[in-house]
Amino acid sequence: MVVKGCGITQMGVQVMTKDNINPNHYKQGNIEVIDFILDQKLNYLEGNVIKYLSRYKFKNGLEDLKKASWYLNRLTEGYENENN
Repeated sequence: MVVKGCGITQMGVQVMTKDNINPNHYKQGNIEVIDFILDQKLNYLEGNVIKYLSRYKFKNGLEDLKKASWYLNRLTEGYENENN
């Protein structure tokens, strides 16, 4: 695990490390994605839709939109099955 802002000294040179737990693509705007997901008490499928939609512009583009769509389709199918 890498902690944001920590530096590792290599041969006397401080190297900045990236935050692998809370990367910048989840910190766009005023609230972190995980905080929104937890606040809204979203389930796994709902949380993944939000996660991939919130990061697609900053990370994997079309791939993330396709992942969001996949999770949304699963969520929709489950909802339809429960309500028919």
